[in-house]
Amino acid sequence: MDFWQLTIFIRVVEHKSFSKAAAAIHLSQPTVSSHIKDLEEHCGVKLLDRLGKEVRPTKAGELLLAYAKRLVALREETETALSQFKGITRGTLTLGGSTIPGGYILPSLVGDFLKEHPKVRISLIIKDTQEMALAIASGEVELAVIGASVAHSEIAQNPLFADEMRLVVPASHPWAKQKSISIEMLKNEPFVTREEGSGTLKSISESLAQAGCDLNQLHISARMGNTVSVCEAVRCGVGVSILSARAVERELRQKELVALRLDGVNLTRTFFLTHHKKRSLSPLALAFSQFLTQSAGPLMS
Repeated sequence: MDFWQLTIFIRVVEHKSFSKAAAAIHLSQPTVSSHIKDLEEHCGVKLLDRLGKEVRPTKAGELLLAYAKRLVALREETETALSQFKGITRGTLTLGGSTIPGGYILPSLVGDFLKEHPKVRISLIIKDTQEMALAIASGEVELAVIGASVAHSEIAQNPLFADEMRLVVPASHPWAKQKSISIEMLKNEPFVTREEGSGTLKSISESLAQAGCDLNQLHISARMGNTVSVCEAVRCGVGVSILSARAVERELRQKELVALRLDGVNLTRTFFLTHHKKRSLSPLALAFSQFLTQSAGPLMS
């Protein structure tokens, strides 16, 4: 068993496909299959099942996957620490982001950081807030920016960026020419929201609760798995929603959607820099953390 075999195994599980994993790591499919076969022979158990067009880990494969991710992460942390000791910022950082920071804020910041440190590699993983908290706790992700505070004994969080959410309606909606809407009016309108576990949903619920309104009092017409789907549903007239202004910037600029204020409701929320409370950050994670903190000023304005 070697680290390269474990890395290939992880990629096959992530992509649920030998061919897609091969493309992602720039190998031929037969080479990937050969590495997996060697790994199975070494372990003495079958690690992957081929179910139709998808590849799924067996029970033994699931067990190996958890350890493989930790081993690969530890190797990368070790390489980063040794490189940092020699005065060279290099290595790989597994960075996490919930939907809004991961999709609309972090990519440009990662690009800026890589311009300063071209020998660094950053892998950005995007999950909802609850899933990202679990990824931090398990060690899958070392550092993350998520859109809500989480109650977890092993998670440490520091406020990083502010985000302004707005009530968003289609340009053809009767409310489109108004500047603000009351909560009572909102209660009677079909409302599209994110799924449970979303930081956006948690923030909306908390903001409404502070204004004396329970989220369940709204007429929820649909729940969507990501912000892009919510935005498209609003655009198509499924209902109105509350979304980050960053996420609908293009639609607002093209006048497909209109952003309104919700009377008496503070829709400002905070994104949190998040990491494991009991694990020391690698030098690379510390460097990127400092870079994010320095970048927070312009983003807050």
